[in-house]
Amino acid sequence: MAKYTFVVMTNPTAGKESEFNEWYNQQHIPDVLNVPGFVSGQRFRIADAQMGGEASKTHKYLALYEIETDDLAGVLKDLRARGGTPEIVPSDAIDMKNVGAFIFTPVAEKVMAKDVRRPRRAA
Repeated sequence: MAKYTFVVMTNPTAGKESEFNEWYNQQHIPDVLNVPGFVSGQRFRIADAQMGGEASKTHKYLALYEIETDDLAGVLKDLRARGGTPEIVPSDAIDMKNVGAFIFTPVAEKVMAKDVRRPRRAA
């Protein structure tokens, strides 16, 4: 079965961050995970320090979902069909104009730091 990572970058609507986080954690992630093919979901908040400085902070929140399916198009069709219904309840606390959503498929196995540790190279 093929594995995918669904990356979703979001921001709350101004003044609704608490409501946004409650909705996302308590309602939205469980709703999405009820779509067949979705196996897990986890949310993150952007860290203060960034490689690109303040300009790189376009999205405050990130959600990563794991999908396992041999029919990705079917899973996405089901996800879209449920959107805005009682199966995936919407919220006005999310800034829908600036959502970034992308699906990735692995091109290599995960590499662990402990497996590639070597002495630091001389400058």
